Amino acid sequence: MRRSLVVGNWKMNGTLASAESLAKGIIAGLGENNADIAICVPYVHLPRVSELVKGSFLALGAQNVADKASGAYTGEISAAMLSEFECKYALVGHSERRSYYGDTDESVAARFCQAQEHNIIPVLCVGETLEQREQDQTFAVINAQLDAVINLAGIAAFSAAVIAYEPVWAIGTGKTATDEQAQEVHHYIRQYVAAKDQVIADKIQILYGGSAKPDNAKGLFAMPDIDGGLIGGASLDAESFLKIYQSI
Repeated sequence: MRRSLVVGNWKMNGTLASAESLAKGIIAGLGENNADIAICVPYVHLPRVSELVKGSFLALGAQNVADKASGAYTGEISAAMLSEFECKYALVGHSERRSYYGDTDESVAARFCQAQEHNIIPVLCVGETLEQREQDQTFAVINAQLDAVINLAGIAAFSAAVIAYEPVWAIGTGKTATDEQAQEVHHYIRQYVAAKDQVIADKIQILYGGSAKPDNAKGLFAMPDIDGGLIGGASLDAESFLKIYQSI
């Protein structure tokens, strides 16, 4: 039986004070630990939030990780640095990183490997744009995104990883994939992994990352291949984020 997971991605939002308040609010409302839960906070807030989550069920994550171990890479943050603040997760290949900052399938695969080098669980984000979906390229795009990691790290690496399906066309657009549309792609991803390793496919958590909110989370999470969510805007409000978590 796969354990569910909800990950909040705060993106580039908040001050130190608001980060503290939000983290404390989430921790205070957690209750029983029925599923895994994490927050991916801005780099500069990692030290303080790391202190706050200690001893709680709330895990800490980063929104990205460098594709190199160290060196002359101004502005980058290495996996070794993240591990010092006990980051359990790191997002790799988020659609915004791919769209705005030029992350390629190959650089995402390198980030994935760097995270695992320091026992950080990479949350590999995959998904198609509206144009790609309308041209029936959804599965080809996802194949390429998965294959880049499989070719570099091997399928066994997915035993210590999470996959998040992000329909880019449903992020910040007001559009949301139906439960069935999301399930179709999640099922495809699981079967793609299963063709290479059934045991890993049965165990890997596959999250939905397309504008999940308190009012649609329950239906999405009821789908057999959706194991939780990668939550953006709704994770910036403790009450909304906890309602999504409680929908598991």
